[in-house]
Order: sequence, then structure tokens, then C-alpha cells
Amino acid sequence: MAEPGQAEISMEELALDSEPSEQHRSLPAQPRQDDNWGETTTAVTGTSEHSLSQEDIVRISKDLDNSVGLDCKRYLNVALSVILGLVVFLTPLAFLILPHLLWPDRLRACGTACEGLFISVAFKLLILLLAVWALFFRPPRAGLPRIFVFRALLATLVLLFVLSYWLFYGVRILDSQDEDYQGIVQYAVSLVDALLFIHYLAIVLLELRQLQPFFSLCVTRSTDGATQHYNLGQLSIQRAAVVILENYYKDFPVHNPAMLTASKSRAAKHLAGLKVYNVDGPGGNNAAAGIAQSQSRAMIAAAARRRDSSHNELYYEDAEHERRVRKRRARLVVAVEEAFTHIRRMQEEEQKAAPSDVMDPREAAQAIFPSMARALQKYLRTTRQQHLHSMESIQQHLAFCITNNMTPKAFLESYLTTGPTLQYGKDRWLARQWTLISEASVTSGLKDGAVFLLKCIDFSLVVTTKKIPYIQLAEEFIDPKSHKFVLRLQSETSV
Repeated sequence: MAEPGQAEISMEELALDSEPSEQHRSLPAQPRQDDNWGETTTAVTGTSEHSLSQEDIVRISKDLDNSVGLDCKRYLNVALSVILGLVVFLTPLAFLILPHLLWPDRLRACGTACEGLFISVAFKLLILLLAVWALFFRPPRAGLPRIFVFRALLATLVLLFVLSYWLFYGVRILDSQDEDYQGIVQYAVSLVDALLFIHYLAIVLLELRQLQPFFSLCVTRSTDGATQHYNLGQLSIQRAAVVILENYYKDFPVHNPAMLTASKSRAAKHLAGLKVYNVDGPGGNNAAAGIAQSQSRAMIAAAARRRDSSHNELYYEDAEHERRVRKRRARLVVAVEEAFTHIRRMQEEEQKAAPSDVMDPREAAQAIFPSMARALQKYLRTTRQQHLHSMESIQQHLAFCITNNMTPKAFLESYLTTGPTLQYGKDRWLARQWTLISEASVTSGLKDGAVFLLKCIDFSLVVTTKKIPYIQLAEEFIDPKSHKFVLRLQSETSV
């Protein structure tokens, strides 16, 4: 039984004890990358794999400036929305209060019908307040590069509508000091009714219009070719980009640059040619030049034959890699099952032990983690997933499985199968800020054949738009009598 103090072993120490695999021998050794290397790097070189050029520094500073501008723009939009909302909700109340403040002695008495209108205005304003809060004052899902056209149009319409009511109120009621207070109340009620109809128009334009699908969008990741298809309605390009990114984090498998590095190194090895040098130089005799030329031709032909047979090397290399993965997986499954069996024995012993000796799930996870750590680390290195899982996250997941009484298969599912991006921590996401690249205006609607890109630092999503075809259904009548038949038997049969 492993002691709790043994859980302090790290994944790097286990890597030193284990023998390096064949694929790591073939690849050049890479320096150990610190998790905070981006914050501590002070030198800029031209040979480092993670070096930064002057153009990259300028681009990063520009991105920071853009992010600050987006935050200011977001807060400005919220402030303008709050100011417009206050003007809209205070206008009907001002229509009802101003006559009592300016000419209270000249107003006619308000009857029962007028008092009923007070109740109508109060409830309509309450309903409008809740409706506006539910539709407009929701947490923003993303920061758009351009304004939302329909939302800006609705805000302009509301502003013009309120100004028109104020203009009519100032000319016909304030200047003449109208004595008919019931008419003033009805005027305020008409304003609230019109605002409710504008809110209904906002629901149609912002929510209902996009429900019916009109376009099929094919989203392809530029690095590994992962593809998904989404059906969307009549949206602008920037809003369609937001919908695609929201689905990207849950539908696409996490981007693994380690797999791309392995494929590039393998391709470079297969495509490597032979270099031929003329040691005699250009001033050598003709015989030596002819021999060198014939030798170079023979070596080039040999290199061509080797490239032609490179598919065999690729086949056996992939087969060897699959065999190694299956071997590591089998060892990992056995190690995890033994660890969970040990957990069950510990739980049975805890039921008989004193309450002070009972361990919590976190301590239990730290106790059994060393028994499976080496097998898990070898499997993650073989499948090139070691950068996606830290030792702390693995122990947290193990404690979560122990707390909820989950099986070893449920624990292993997160490591045996590559999950979507949201399954991993935010520090493992390689795409933090996206850039929308489109030839058409991002505020224009989707069209058939439109192509735009969603680009981040390491890869991009290529989006192709296709219009869903018009479907024509035709009805064909089938006569019920056509399914009936008569079976006639002959009386004389052969015996």
C-alpha cells in the first residue's frame, strides 16, 4: 500500500525513470517548457522555436490595444442602453406627473375610468420592464467587431419614437396647459402600448427571424482537417461566426499540435534527398566531371526509388505506433483497475476504523496516484497528450471519481478518448482571441458560396456557406385495389 507521502512524486521524475520510446529517439530533443515561459522570456532570438520577431511584438501590442478598445466599447454600449432604457421608462411617468406640478389647480377631476388607466399603465410598465430585461440585458456572449444592425435600428426607432411623443406633448399639452387630465393619461397609455409593440418587433427581428435554417455551414480546421456542419438561419457573418465558435468548443476535438509536429517530422524524413558535391570543382578534367555526373544520376535514381517505397515505411511505422498504443493502454487499464480495487478495500477498512482515521477523497487520490502515474504518463506520452493533462488536474479528476463512486472505465474515458476543448482547463486552450477575416462586410447576411475565416494564433477555421435547397414534394396516389390479388387453385393436382 502506497503511503500518502509518496504522492509528491512528479510526472517529470517518472519520465526520467522510464525508457524513451522509439519515436522520441527519432525526434530531436526539445527543451522542457515551463508553464509560465511567456511571462519570463526576456530574450528575442532567431533560432528558438518559441522566439518572437519584431512583427510579432507589434502584433501582440496591437491585439492588446484592440482588446482594451473592445472593453471600452462594450461598457459604452451598456451605458447607452441603460440611459435609453431610463428615458423610455421615465417618459410615461413624466407625462402623468408634469401636469400636477405645473398647473394643478386647472386640472379636471380624474374619474373611475382614469384611475383604471393608472393601473393599466403600472402593469404594462412592469411587463415591459421584465421583457426588456429578459431580451436586452443579458450577459454578452462575445465581442463583435461591428455593431449589431438590427439592435441599433431598434434603438434608433425607440429614440425617435420617444422624441416624437415628447414633441407632441410639449406643443399640445405643455404650451396650452391642457385641463383634460384623462386625455393626458390616455396619451401616456398609448405610448406604453406602442413601446410594447416595438418590443414585439424586437423579438421577431432578433430571435424569431433566425430560427428557420436557410444555410448549411461547413467548418474545417486548417491544421488537421476536423470538420463539422451547422444549419443556421438568416444571420450576419459576424453573428454566424459567434454561433460557430460557441459550437466549436463543444463539438471539435481539442487541437493537439504535438500530432502535427510528428507528421511534419515524418514527412521531412521521407522527403529528404541526397546532396551531391563536386569535389574537383568547376576546374576539374572532363573525365572526372563525367564520372561525377554519372554518380550523381545514380544517387538521384536511388533516392527516387527510396521515396517510392516510403509508403511501406509509413505503413510499418503506423502499425508499430498502434501496437505501442495498445500495449500502453492495456497496462494503464490494469493499473487503474488495481488502484480502484485498492480504493474499495480502503473504503471497507474505513467503515470499521475510527472516525479520526478516515481519509477524504483528496487524500485517497494522492495515496493511489503513484501506483498508476507511470502507466498513465507513458500512455499520454505515446499518444502525445502529455501537455493536455497536468498532474494536479489528474488528481482532481481522480478525487472526483472517488467521491461520486465512479468506475475505472469512467475515470479512463477522459484520457483514452480525445474530448472537446471544453473538457480541458482554460490554460490548455490554444485559441483565446479570434479574428474574423471576410471579403464581404461582416454586417451583411450570409449568402450562398460565401467563405470566411476565423483565425487564432495557431490555426484557423475555414467556413464555407451553402444554401439549403428548395424541396419540392409531390404526391402520388396508390389505388388500394392494386394491392389485392386472387389465388386460383386447380382441382387436379399431380400425386
